Amino acid sequence: MKKNYMKKFSTYACLAAMATAAIFATSCENDNINPYDYTAGGSNNNTNQGSTEVVKTQLAEYPVGSLVWTKDTTLTESVKIPEGTSLYIEPGVTVTCKSGTQVPIEIVVLGNLYCMGTKDKPVAIVSDTRKANDWGGIICGFKCEEVVLSHTEVAYAGATPTESSLSYQNALFKTPIDGGVPAFHFCNVNGKFAMANCYFHDIQNDATYFTGGQGVIYNSLFANTGNAADGGEAINVKAGCKLDVANNVIYDACTNAFKLSNSGNSETIPLTQITVYNNTMVNCGWRRTKNKKGGSIWLEKASAPVFVNNLVYDCRYGMKQPKKDGANLKDACVAPNYYYASTQTGVDQMSKTADLIIWNDNDIKSQVPGQLNPLFKAFTQNPAMNINCEVDDASKGAPLPYDRNWNFNVQAGSPALSGGKADIARIFECGLAFFGMKRIQFANSANDQNYYFTAPAPSTRFGAQL
Repeated sequence: MKKNYMKKFSTYACLAAMATAAIFATSCENDNINPYDYTAGGSNNNTNQGSTEVVKTQLAEYPVGSLVWTKDTTLTESVKIPEGTSLYIEPGVTVTCKSGTQVPIEIVVLGNLYCMGTKDKPVAIVSDTRKANDWGGIICGFKCEEVVLSHTEVAYAGATPTESSLSYQNALFKTPIDGGVPAFHFCNVNGKFAMANCYFHDIQNDATYFTGGQGVIYNSLFANTGNAADGGEAINVKAGCKLDVANNVIYDACTNAFKLSNSGNSETIPLTQITVYNNTMVNCGWRRTKNKKGGSIWLEKASAPVFVNNLVYDCRYGMKQPKKDGANLKDACVAPNYYYASTQTGVDQMSKTADLIIWNDNDIKSQVPGQLNPLFKAFTQNPAMNINCEVDDASKGAPLPYDRNWNFNVQAGSPALSGGKADIARIFECGLAFFGMKRIQFANSANDQNYYFTAPAPSTRFGAQL
């Protein structure tokens, strides 16, 4: 994504720092339960080691070692969840990160995190001023075992850490970082995470960044990711991962919707296995002043994904790879996908002769502007749209701000409703189990939440259907 992104990790340094880093506190409002009410005992109320007994709320009973946030909470300093401790955020809770602090707010998860939102009562982690770059992000450590983000909104993140930041003190990120930390980062090769029915938006840099872990990402929306100066990917994947990514909509990712790489591969960090299907990408790649990397999908460093049945709409380029250290296309499956362009520039920049393009005859692509329109149910394209604009200015062609009234499902009769690959095997056919969720005893079975998360079954249509 960005030149020398500085996301270089040292396992040794991380382990050493986790033993010595200080624990920061939070400030709570509106008669909230204080996150530090449940401690490991003793008189120090900031030990933040989780409960020594079960924790009971109106919703459920939580296991020993839990922290539970039941009401809206404002963070005025960063919070760290230590190893062996699980933070549960109950449905409907809004966590507001205060902006303008000397050290940007971060949620550093060395233990486990469960955001237990529902369709009617989502969890939200946002900022007080509702502006990108207001706070850092959810940064997970090398021993973080489980993270669940279910029906969770994460917004206005991506601030740059300082040497006083928890991510720096725990050797998870260096400082300064070109463009700030991602909104969500996971790095434990042996850990698990689920992102289901989430809404990530107005992120200063990458929305997500994965350098290890088993995960599923589905039924989620990523909107307005990155900035003209530093770019930003919606989903940025390095070595050490096993992922199913399906049925997501990505709108306005500055550099790429997907950047897939095996950077970081070693004797202890295996090559990534990833299956990406039935996703929709709209208006991505519009900025890239430093170089012409990406545009919608970027594959590098022997990445060999299954990447099929996806819909790419008015993005800057088609699927690309660098001249050196490119994709492992021999072991990959990167077609069919559906590429639509409303302009001649768009047609040219995803054509067979486009620079660095990964061409496949099985793809479906506009040959002239406007051909094969997938017919979204509700979407307004910027009349001044310029996929090469390279500025954060809608009047000069940048994407319009995301509108929650838009609907990227396709209409009846759309040419994108059929023609996709039928025999797609998910990596986690039976889903991933999260035992921190299984251990919850809900007071009412009507509120019970499943502890298995499974990406939806593949469809022969192109794109997502949310």
